[in-house]
Amino acid sequence: MNRRHCLLPSALLLLAGCGSPQPPDTERRPDPQAAAMRGAVAQPLAEARAAAAATEEAARSGQKAVSAAETVP
Repeated sequence: MNRRHCLLPSALLLLAGCGSPQPPDTERRPDPQAAAMRGAVAQPLAEARAAAAATEEAARSGQKAVSAAETVP
């Protein structure tokens, strides 16, 4: 059998195996483990942000007290 005769059926088989890709399922819910992990990470971050805000507020009040003490003769 000639190579050309084998090439056409082989090409048709390869093209038949190639299908159009399926679009991603956008309505899928997140995995329960992922939601639990997101919550476990978010809580310490929120606590750290609150601690940073409290530290900044304490620093501001300390600076105001120092500047008020310096201005008094």
